Amino acid sequence: MAREKTHSPEQIVSLLRQIEVAVANGKTTGLTCKEASITEQTYYRWRKEFGGAAGGPGSATEGA
Repeated sequence: MAREKTHSPEQIVSLLRQIEVAVANGKTTGLTCKEASITEQTYYRWRKEFGGAAGGPGSATEGA
């Protein structure tokens, strides 16, 4: 059975940004996800669905 969604898209994007910053500062993805109370699988699924930091304004793929 699927669980009820508990995070809004805005919350997901915010969590993804926080995790990206923590990983850039040297923390492991697993530890950072655990601190955010999500699994690594959820993190990678959200990153695939919502883009992560690579799809933001000013990215190399924009406007070419």
